[in-house]
Amino acid sequence: MKSLASASWKAPLKFRMPTAENLIPIRLDIEVDGQRYKDAFTWNPYDPDSEVVMFAKRTVKDLKLAPGFLPQIVQSIQSQLATFRSYEGQDMYVGDKIIPIKLDLQVNHTVIRDQFLWDLNNFDSDPEEFARTLCTDLGIEDPEVGPAVAFAIREQLYEIAIQNVTSARENRISKKGRRAAEHFTPSKASGAALDLMKLFSFRSSVVRKRKEWDYYKPVLDLLSNEEVDALEAKEERSGR
Repeated sequence: MKSLASASWKAPLKFRMPTAENLIPIRLDIEVDGQRYKDAFTWNPYDPDSEVVMFAKRTVKDLKLAPGFLPQIVQSIQSQLATFRSYEGQDMYVGDKIIPIKLDLQVNHTVIRDQFLWDLNNFDSDPEEFARTLCTDLGIEDPEVGPAVAFAIREQLYEIAIQNVTSARENRISKKGRRAAEHFTPSKASGAALDLMKLFSFRSSVVRKRKEWDYYKPVLDLLSNEEVDALEAKEERSGR
């Protein structure tokens, strides 16, 4: 696929998700009067704010949650949207950056672990399509696994995009202090990604390289009911 932009360290882009659709990850973990609601989904930041209230009302009704959940769901989503919007219009550096994406997920009875490389400079990338293909290749039938994989990818890409804004900001500050500087010096936040670029080379893509198939091949486990119950009990204890 053709990238929408060919960025370099001296040519920053305006902040956005490095994917075809500018969807952002939203996480909810709310407890009211001993009742707990957890969820994770993507949201279009350009949808009207009234959609947040409608979503919260529908969720409370469908899941039969206590009325106290309604304002907290609205506040949590709006807060996360405000954080995303606070970065809009700011410069971010992308360049030929290849980063590792790691998956370590349990969805119902399915456990999936995987890692692969992702090209941040490809603004046509589609985490949802990649997740569907991965589930098909692995023979995963649970319809909830694909969205969870796509969400995990988007969450990591979002974090990197924020780091890229920080890198651009630090570069501007550095230039003000040292007008003679000609090269971008990466921040600590982006250092790990740069080191990995050297390791995996700039030509890598989301497709695994043949010589790394054994190391990067996905691991899939199916849990028994007893194992799922044990993990849920452990998570409940740790959340107290």
